[in-house]
Amino acid sequence: MENLFGDDWEIVPAGGATGEAYYAQHEEQRLFLKRNSSPFLAVLSAEGIVPKLVWTKRMENGDVFTAQQWMNGSELKASEMNNERVARLLKKIHSSKPLLGMLTRLGKSAINPETVLKALLKGIDRDLKDQEDIHKSIHFLKEKVDFLSCEEKTVCHCDVNHNNWLLTEDNQLYLIDWDGAVIGDPAIDLGTLLYSYIPVDEWADWVKRYGLELTDDLRLRMKWYVIAQTLDSIQWHKSKFRFQEMNHLIQGLGRMLTLDYNN
Repeated sequence: MENLFGDDWEIVPAGGATGEAYYAQHEEQRLFLKRNSSPFLAVLSAEGIVPKLVWTKRMENGDVFTAQQWMNGSELKASEMNNERVARLLKKIHSSKPLLGMLTRLGKSAINPETVLKALLKGIDRDLKDQEDIHKSIHFLKEKVDFLSCEEKTVCHCDVNHNNWLLTEDNQLYLIDWDGAVIGDPAIDLGTLLYSYIPVDEWADWVKRYGLELTDDLRLRMKWYVIAQTLDSIQWHKSKFRFQEMNHLIQGLGRMLTLDYNN
């Protein structure tokens, strides 16, 4: 790190799961640094989806550091996820050919429901499978997997939690933390967002602002993926001994299962 900056820069860890991110500051200059981030970051920056990429530098040991603008702002509140700008930015992401092209060049292939289901069935502990709502959820996924139809494959963020939406002081909206991005059905992101933040009777209006009609087909795809993601999260929390979060997610499965899509 000392090779990147002089002694007059203050550099502190930025936290996060990987421990590879830092804040750097010298007088009025402020940067967000990341070690060995994906080349995908450059395209996200060029598309205006994340704060501007300032530079990329390769170190003698092979590490690559990127520096982005450090933007003053705040994460969106849960109540702000109904904002039209959120729908517009998510549509821009899902429609972006440069994003799709870069992930493809990086070796990402599109995920499909069959692969998702197979991984889930292999990864969930037996004692979890025996719980009623988890058992019902797995039955639902198996029963409906052959009825999911989506020709469109897009770049999906896969963690559209309100904490990952940054609204800056100059009123720019960004979606950050792209480590889990995949190529897949846009219903992956839409389902997570709608089930988490938007009242059911407002789904049609939100989806219209996004640019789609809320059809039964889209409802089914969203429900399928949000249940699959929830099961994956339940197993993850269990593996980390985070039983309070695990039980909270299990309780949420019951509500998801009761939401109908006129099947």
